Amino acid sequence: MSQGGGGDGVSPGNVPVCYYGAGGRVSASMERRVRAAEVFLRCAACGLAVLAAALLGADRQSRTFFSIHKVARYTDMQSLVILVIASGMVACYSLLQSARCLVSVVRGGILLSRPLAWAIFSCDQVMAYIIIGAVAVAMEAALIGKYGQAEFQWMKTCHLYQRFCTQAGGAVACAIAASANMVGISLLSAFNLFRLYGHGKGGSK
Repeated sequence: MSQGGGGDGVSPGNVPVCYYGAGGRVSASMERRVRAAEVFLRCAACGLAVLAAALLGADRQSRTFFSIHKVARYTDMQSLVILVIASGMVACYSLLQSARCLVSVVRGGILLSRPLAWAIFSCDQVMAYIIIGAVAVAMEAALIGKYGQAEFQWMKTCHLYQRFCTQAGGAVACAIAASANMVGISLLSAFNLFRLYGHGKGGSK
């Protein structure tokens, strides 16, 4: 492994490295910005996912139709149940990753080893796909509830449960924002991974 001044280095795959200086791929100021952006995005994703799950979990509205009492809950729609589960998974994962990032920032740590970078990149991708898929399903169900589907004789129901639909719409909006943060996190984790390979061809021999 070749090394230069200023802390440059190339990882053989199991040694944590950090590229600094003119011979490296990332400057110290860029590294700080990347860390700050990752902490912010992960914390935001966690908060938004928790808010989405909480809004749906607390969402209910009761109506009486011809002496029949009906309570609308998120559990009445499988798509919303899936969204709550996906939001909970993303929130827990983002919380753990946020803690890891904060520890790295406080300790003034290094980037990542290649295996760890691959693991984080893969998990970020999976979580991003999970929340995006759940949001897509929930949005489709929300549109059917709002406008109905005449071809299948599915009635619109949001005019009967306006408050329920409004709160559910807010939860879906939070989940959309959380999915956008997960996309940004996936891009950052891809950057953190592939920059470990950018300077390694000549120096790792």
